Amino acid sequence: MKTVLLVDGSSYLYRAFHALPDLRNRNNEPTGAIHGVLNMLRRLHKDYVADYSACVFDAKGKTFRDKLYPEYKAHRPSMPLDLAAQIEPLHACIRAMGWPMLIIDGVEADDVIGTLARQAVEADMRCIISTGDKDIAQLVNPHISLVNTMSNEVLDEANVLVKFGVPPERMLDYLMLVGDTSDNVPGVHKVGPKTAVKWLTQYGSLDNIIEHADEIKGAIGDNLRRALDWFDTARQLITIKCDVDLPVRITDLAFKPQDTEQLARLFEHLDMKASLRELRQQMVISNPNQSASCISSESQPLAGDNENDKTVHCQSGTYQTIFTDAELDDWITRLDAARLVSVDSETTSLNPMEAKLVGISFCIESHYAAYLPLMHNYPGVPQQLSLDAALNKLKPWLENEAKRKLGQNLKYDKHVFANHGIQLNGIAHDTLLQSYVLESHRSHNMDSLALRHLDVKTISYDEVTGKGVNRIGFDEVAIDTATQYAAEDADITFRLHQTLYPSIQSNEQLKYIYCEIEMPILDVLFEIERNGVLLDYKLLQKQSHELGEKLHALEQQAYIISGQPFNLNSPKQIQEILFNQLKLPIVKKTPTGVPSTDEDVLQQLALDYPLPKLLLDYRSLAKLKSTYTDKLPMKMDRVTGRVHTNYSQAVAVTGRLASSDPNLQNIPVRTIEGRRIREAFIAPKGYRIISADYSQIELRIMAHLSQDVGLLKAFAAGEDIHSATASEILGIPLSQVDKEQRRYAKVINFGLIYGMSEFGLASQLGIERSAARAYMERYFARYPKVENYMQQTREKAKRLGYVETVLGRRLWLPEINNANGNRRQGAERAAINAPMQGTAADIIKLAMIAVRNWLHKEQLRSKLIMQVHDELVLEVPDDEVALMKSSLPEYMSNVLQLDVPLVIEIGIGDNWEQAH
Repeated sequence: MKTVLLVDGSSYLYRAFHALPDLRNRNNEPTGAIHGVLNMLRRLHKDYVADYSACVFDAKGKTFRDKLYPEYKAHRPSMPLDLAAQIEPLHACIRAMGWPMLIIDGVEADDVIGTLARQAVEADMRCIISTGDKDIAQLVNPHISLVNTMSNEVLDEANVLVKFGVPPERMLDYLMLVGDTSDNVPGVHKVGPKTAVKWLTQYGSLDNIIEHADEIKGAIGDNLRRALDWFDTARQLITIKCDVDLPVRITDLAFKPQDTEQLARLFEHLDMKASLRELRQQMVISNPNQSASCISSESQPLAGDNENDKTVHCQSGTYQTIFTDAELDDWITRLDAARLVSVDSETTSLNPMEAKLVGISFCIESHYAAYLPLMHNYPGVPQQLSLDAALNKLKPWLENEAKRKLGQNLKYDKHVFANHGIQLNGIAHDTLLQSYVLESHRSHNMDSLALRHLDVKTISYDEVTGKGVNRIGFDEVAIDTATQYAAEDADITFRLHQTLYPSIQSNEQLKYIYCEIEMPILDVLFEIERNGVLLDYKLLQKQSHELGEKLHALEQQAYIISGQPFNLNSPKQIQEILFNQLKLPIVKKTPTGVPSTDEDVLQQLALDYPLPKLLLDYRSLAKLKSTYTDKLPMKMDRVTGRVHTNYSQAVAVTGRLASSDPNLQNIPVRTIEGRRIREAFIAPKGYRIISADYSQIELRIMAHLSQDVGLLKAFAAGEDIHSATASEILGIPLSQVDKEQRRYAKVINFGLIYGMSEFGLASQLGIERSAARAYMERYFARYPKVENYMQQTREKAKRLGYVETVLGRRLWLPEINNANGNRRQGAERAAINAPMQGTAADIIKLAMIAVRNWLHKEQLRSKLIMQVHDELVLEVPDDEVALMKSSLPEYMSNVLQLDVPLVIEIGIGDNWEQAH
């Protein structure tokens, strides 16, 4: 998935101006805001690798909001002259750095960002918005997240809820209630965050609050009712406009080559000495002969006496390029003797199944490393050792289990060597996983780790290969430059291990998580990825054709209902048909004042009118077609006929694995059409697909953690937990629980462990809030230790700042003691659920390790091919099906002893859907 990085330049400009001292150059010109914004942009560019980027600023003059409400931002003083003087040179610096920059008249930077973010989502891209403005939280969704570089705050869907007490889709309602003092937009008088969250939690949305406005008593209720006529205007002022007519598309925003000469002139004029020094170091990397900051020494080679031999002494360390057989032999002797070696590969691709070696780097002690170039290819390239001959020499060491290797994300390197017929064995440590175990909530890329733990600014990949259309392959990078980059990677990884691993060793629980779970699962995931899943691409093509026919039929039905043809993908045409032609009631309006046609509106209208429901069905099927049935065949390896997903260990803070390229964990299963996609994941002839799924694992973990007698008893007796809960809270015999009562109990069981409110429970069950409250009271009366666990967990989190899984994996909660009640309560909800999610993640990983080891020990032909949530999927030969069916549950249920049994449900079929 491609990534878009959008920066709210105006937000950071004011913050930098007020936060930094009054810095000035030799001409007494102010430069403080320039320093702050440029440092922020450099940090963003380093922390977030993006395919497309833009820095967006507010334009001069009024916007449509000023016309709508003349008092909009009217309280703000004029821009300080010292700040105004910095804008033009700042813009010049940003352009010279290669950042695409946008300033659009008539709208604000937020609106431009919102429009680009919507484009990114429509193009199935990940969008990161860097801003200090809380209003933009209304844009957050599964594809869009916010980062505040000045505070290191990251806001995804979960963290918006933690920070504000409401999910992103309710942020607009929240802001309309509390108002926006920075923009002079009033809310409801004397309604602050606490009251807004209370109301939205109780009623679900602002529309429901308005409907029940008469129920709210006292002066605060009077204030709400007085504000009702204002809400339409407030909504238009606060809503970010996401349909701005822009002169560019997302794909026009590739990072441009840095104009180093212009940037040097600007930094010189601004007296930005540190920035100028860093720029000159980058120029040295691009052309080492221009400067003596890195001194090439050929007079004292570490090995051999070849004219190509070059040892480079830089600020980072002493790095040698290996050009001859004698030098390679000498290094192999060093590798054999070393207790631990940091190894890194430079390749032709980021796709692990396709990547081929360009070179290999090694580090055997801090600040001392070497680079072995093998396949660099450019005019005048020095003679390199033969790839095959060099790998034949290295293969015994690479495959020797006793020779301990260290790396950063070695699963990728393991794939690369496998592509050359070499099994990389002896993987002892991985700094990516060390960082993840210690600080799962932070960034784990090597550049970030080096800056955070070693205070070292590393050479970035972009600095040696360029960016965008001007990017070259690593095989085209000059070998002397490649040596500095690649050897530094191996060296920095070695130093990071020396810094990080002692912190793990000193804590037995973290040591167990790292040594017994994260490191062993690396090999298991490599094997699963290598196995892949056989794909019936012809079936997917057939499904895609059938979906196309259904979409065409829906189009024709829409034309009949509307009385004319129109573009079902055009919000403007849909708005015209629904509200001008068919005269449907207007549910809400966009910031520009036209009726909205978003999904919430269509869902409300679909209750009474056929066309909105048809449009929702059309959108759902169109997404299935474009995201899955069209794209999955394109992800199939033409050699193996399989899809080979990538499982990332260091993404989810709870320890869950993340699947990507393609994502096999999010294939929809709630509709018939969605479930049919799983039919295309098939077993080869003579094999079956077996699914092994942990049953109700998080509820079982809740029983273990809370030690509630009622829950423990129900699980121990093998009772259906939802029926047992219904029996308990309704006070009826278990045998008399019907399907509807069981459904109520299921919603309660899962809802409470995820912090569902009384209003949320009422909405889920379709009952009055008083009835939902009674259910919750009866639940806690019957299962009192569940409530005790929740309270004790909150207290422990406040005392320690984190919560733990059963095995000791930590989830840090920085907001747990925040003075802001909304943020604190959000962190408390996360504290309750995280131990269950995290323990479930630990269990499934232990199961994967146990099952893989069993398969290897018994030399079985069955193999793991997928891990999805709490489910393992295997490809099993017909003669091993009975063994798998009987033995898998035993291996999976015994990986961790809880005070309740772990139950595994087994399914068997010719495809994944049949087995699930």
